[in-house]
Amino acid sequence: MKTDIEIAHEIEMKPITEVGAALGIPETELELYGRYKAKISEGFIAKAMKEYENKEDKSGHKLVLVTAITPTPAGEGKTTNTIGLGMALNKLGKRAAVALREPSLGPVFGIKGGAAGGGYSQVLPMEDINLHFTGDFHAITSANNLLCAMLDNSIQQGNSLNIDPRRIVFTRVMDMNDRALRNIVVGLGGKTNGVPREDHFIITVASEVMAIFCLSSSIADMKKRLGDILVAYTYDGKPVYCRDLKAEGAMAALLRDALKPNLVQTAEGTPAFVHGGPFANIAHGCNSVRATRLALALSEYTVTEAGFGADLGAEKFLDIKCRMAGLTPSAVVLVATVRALKYNGGVKKEDLKVENTEALRRGVCNLEAHIDNLKKFGLPVVVALNHFDTDTEAEIAIIREVCEAKGVEMAFSDVFAKGGEGGLELAQKVIEAAEKPSDFSYIYPDDLPIKEKIAAVAKNIYGAGSVVYEKAAEDALAELYRVRPDLDALPVCMAKTQYSLSDDPNLLGRPEGFELTVREIKLSAGAGFIVALTGTILTMPGLSKAPSAWNIDVDDDGVITGLS
Repeated sequence: MKTDIEIAHEIEMKPITEVGAALGIPETELELYGRYKAKISEGFIAKAMKEYENKEDKSGHKLVLVTAITPTPAGEGKTTNTIGLGMALNKLGKRAAVALREPSLGPVFGIKGGAAGGGYSQVLPMEDINLHFTGDFHAITSANNLLCAMLDNSIQQGNSLNIDPRRIVFTRVMDMNDRALRNIVVGLGGKTNGVPREDHFIITVASEVMAIFCLSSSIADMKKRLGDILVAYTYDGKPVYCRDLKAEGAMAALLRDALKPNLVQTAEGTPAFVHGGPFANIAHGCNSVRATRLALALSEYTVTEAGFGADLGAEKFLDIKCRMAGLTPSAVVLVATVRALKYNGGVKKEDLKVENTEALRRGVCNLEAHIDNLKKFGLPVVVALNHFDTDTEAEIAIIREVCEAKGVEMAFSDVFAKGGEGGLELAQKVIEAAEKPSDFSYIYPDDLPIKEKIAAVAKNIYGAGSVVYEKAAEDALAELYRVRPDLDALPVCMAKTQYSLSDDPNLLGRPEGFELTVREIKLSAGAGFIVALTGTILTMPGLSKAPSAWNIDVDDDGVITGLS
């Protein structure tokens, strides 16, 4: 069986100018990064968005969200199916585009080995996309760490802002899994090397700068958001923002080119905007607003994905991104596999290929939970059964039975093996769903108090019976209300394990009535939301005992292997 990278190497890509032309982007408006990837000029973005916003009837521009059931070690194939659906829609004569996140180097070298789709449903050039791509993540890392350097320099150079080194809330980042950097001490080595203090690293994709990057509508909006970042408190308890350090202009300069969406292509030449990449378990889990809006303006169908299960990525896409960007999806695709649902029913990973209808009936409650949750947003739902050769007729019948009982359509998806051809049934059902009337709404209103917003997500989406707060979280929330009386106007971004609907990764299926524990509350003032950290979730992952980096290599001719 061919690996993903072997398949990618066999595909003859179109020049990116030809891909852009399919969406009406002139070659002169593409900023080329070689032959097969480009950024879109600011002038074209402004023109395209103005034309789109001036349209009285936008019904010809559909936004489709792809999400999934709770992740398992067996894999669900959400990105693969997002790409495949975009290709299938094009095969049916629709002008479609895909809008995805950029992979983080942490998972690529840690557990995934690549995150650009798989089989014959990939975005290309996959090596570039999985590695440094156009340098966006490096720019975000540099901008973040510039602010950290300017903060420490302000303290070193007389501390004119009266910053309390014990109350610094903004941290350094890097785009790699490195548990040794979770808790460190900086400024050691004497007076000339700065003021000693405790510090932390988080992974770039969990940073507020990444969230700002993905939620900003323009350079001006981004600069304003950067200036609003809460970085520290003074000795007398006053908040210190990025703008107080006069850092937002230089940070915006570093991010200027990165903010332009990246254009690449799928394995079948469908246009794909790959831009931004916050995780969904510790951040808001969606690609950039600019890329989604641009794809929406230029195509009939924009297919986008949100990270991890629907309880995380989809909830944040709908409650945070859509709220801030004024987006209204036309339909949601929920990706499921027989294997993953059997895992939720108690089957070990090594036994998932064996038929087990009893375990499937136990685990299918996870699918039911996600269907129920998505319906609460008032959107049509289509279940995409990511098909494997080991799926039996009896097992498939159970999935079909559940979907019929829940009143949602189900379609097979064989896009991994067959590309767009394997997604035609799914694409047709998505088209039909997107034409249905919907009543999109959020899980909570704008003005609900923060604790009630957290409870709304915990109870209505996760299935919790109650929410409890550790003292540190209570104290942090009280302090934030003191400095931001308007705190209740902000949405909440829940940081939670991706492996369970609860905050305990060991609770599979559909846990209900459990106690959700909030241990920390943070304000991402620039991003415009509150972060609630639950359970034991970490913002800097570590490498596994056998990281994917072991398998990745490059030969003497520069050919990369091991990405999959």
